[in-house]
Amino acid sequence: MQSITWLRREYIGREDELIHLAAAAKLVGVTRSAVSNWAKRHDDFPKVALLTGIGQRRNKYIPREEFLTWANEQLGKNQGGTRPGPWRPTTVRRAEEVAYHTRQIARLTDIEARQTAALKRTRASLRKHRAALERARKGLSAEITAARGLEDPIAPDTRTTP
Repeated sequence: MQSITWLRREYIGREDELIHLAAAAKLVGVTRSAVSNWAKRHDDFPKVALLTGIGQRRNKYIPREEFLTWANEQLGKNQGGTRPGPWRPTTVRRAEEVAYHTRQIARLTDIEARQTAALKRTRASLRKHRAALERARKGLSAEITAARGLEDPIAPDTRTTP
C-alpha cells in the first residue's frame, strides 16, 4: 500500500502541475543532490506539495512552475561557480552539445584527410630518399674498393699476360 500525504491542498486534482525532485533536477540539468541541497539550504525553495510512499524513501513533489522560476533565479546568480548566465533548458544545452560535437567531427575529419595526404607524400619522399641512399652507398663502396686497389702496392696484379 502506498501512502499519499498532501502538504499543499490547493494542488489536489492538479497533480500534473507537480514534479518529482529527481525529475526537477534533470529538467534544469543539475544533479539530484543539488536539488536536495537547495531544498535544505534555501528558505525560499518551493515547498513540497505532495509526499508519496512510506518511511525514509518518500517521494517529494513540488509545483513545476514554482521550481522553474526559483531554479532560473538560482542558476542565474553569479556565485563564483562555472555556470555563467541564466538557466537554459536541458534540451537547448543538449542541442548546443550536438552542434558542437558535429563541428568538432567535421574539423577533425578535415584534419585527418589533410594528414593522410601529407603522410602519403612523406612516405613517397622517404622511399625516394632510401633508394637514393642505397645508390650512394653502393657508389661509395665501389669508390672505396677502387681506391684501395690503387693504394696497395703489394697487391698482386690481377691481369694476366700471355
